[in-house]
Amino acid sequence: MRSNLIAALILIAVGLFFLAKNLGWINGNIGSMLATWWPAILVAVGIGMLFGRGK
Repeated sequence: MRSNLIAALILIAVGLFFLAKNLGWINGNIGSMLATWWPAILVAVGIGMLFGRGK
């Protein structure tokens, strides 16, 4: 069930990204976004692993 939740959240995030890109709210350059936000992504993955370990 947890993997279904994670997959659903990933699909929602990807969909929101493309929607925001199509509406012109964000720049569509994924490379620059990853270059800026990679530390936050690592922290989020680490927190997810930490909380996932208890189950």
